[in-house]
Amino acid sequence: QVQLVESGGGSVQSGGSLRLSCAASGYTYSSYSMGWFRQAPGKEREGVAAIDSDGSTSYADSVKGRFTISQDNAKNTLYLQMNSLKPEDTAKYYCAAGLGPMGSWWLLRAHVYNYWGQGTQVTVSS
Repeated sequence: QVQLVESGGGSVQSGGSLRLSCAASGYTYSSYSMGWFRQAPGKEREGVAAIDSDGSTSYADSVKGRFTISQDNAKNTLYLQMNSLKPEDTAKYYCAAGLGPMGSWWLLRAHVYNYWGQGTQVTVSS
C-alpha cells in the first residue's frame, strides 16, 4: 500500500523559510519520480518542483532560486527547502509520486503522478 505523508508546513512571515518532508512507503522509491505541488483556494493545483528518477530536477519559474528539492533514497524521503517565502506561496502543498523516468516536460504536470499525499498547509504572512 503506497503512502505519502507530508510534514513541515506551518505559518511564517514573508522572507522566512520552511522545510517540507514527504515520507514514502509501499513502493520502490528509486523507480519513481517525485514532485511537490501546491494548491491555493480557488486556484488550480500547480507543479512547484520535481525530481525525476534519474535525479534531474525541474522548478516552476515562480520558485526558482528560492526553493530546492532533494531526496534521501536511503530514507525514502523527499524534501522541499523553501527560502525567501512570499505571501503568494501560501497554499496547501502536496507530495506526489509517479513511475519514472518522466522527462522534464512531464515533471511538473500533475496528471502523470499516480500517488498523492494528504498535503500540508503553508501560510506566509506579509
